[in-house]
Amino acid sequence: MIYPITAYGDPVLRTRATMIPANFEGLDTLIADMYETMANAHGVGLAAPQVGKSLRLFVIDSSPMVDGADEDEKANPRFRQPAVRRTFINPEMISETGAEWGFDEGCLSIPGIHEQVQRPERIRLRYEDDARQTHEEEFDGIAARIIQHEYDHLEGVLFTDHLNALKKRLLKNRLVRISKGEVDADYRMRFAAVGNRR
Repeated sequence: MIYPITAYGDPVLRTRATMIPANFEGLDTLIADMYETMANAHGVGLAAPQVGKSLRLFVIDSSPMVDGADEDEKANPRFRQPAVRRTFINPEMISETGAEWGFDEGCLSIPGIHEQVQRPERIRLRYEDDARQTHEEEFDGIAARIIQHEYDHLEGVLFTDHLNALKKRLLKNRLVRISKGEVDADYRMRFAAVGNRR
């Protein structure tokens, strides 16, 4: 099942997501649907709040970014790594280390806006996989970037929150228009402000 993507302005995107209990019904189906929804929208990551579910869950597949890197990106060691396709249940950020680096981020919930965001290059994360096995693992480069972005969603944080005050002011009217459904996206979206889906 392909979910509509929750648009900027919906309170679920500003709510800290809740832990998923061991006996949660329908988790496998939700995970499969999130991968399908992410692929349909040509995304590389998708968090449960983006499909209207306030749960500590996200999925990533960095292969479109790794495989589709341009020549400049291929020269960047942060792109020279195997693609990561992974499910993260109840993740906990243990550490973010290394030099901060900038990258143009976008978000399926905020179509049409891309801005340079600075993030540390390396993370350590504790999480459960889709078999509910616990792992503690380090990620760096583009995989770490995607994970940091999706983890933020579980904390009620959007990539635009990382921008300076001037950038936020410049984007304010565009963000309001998105919340009202004034967007051009090639996937279905759900807008809280207008209560419709398209």
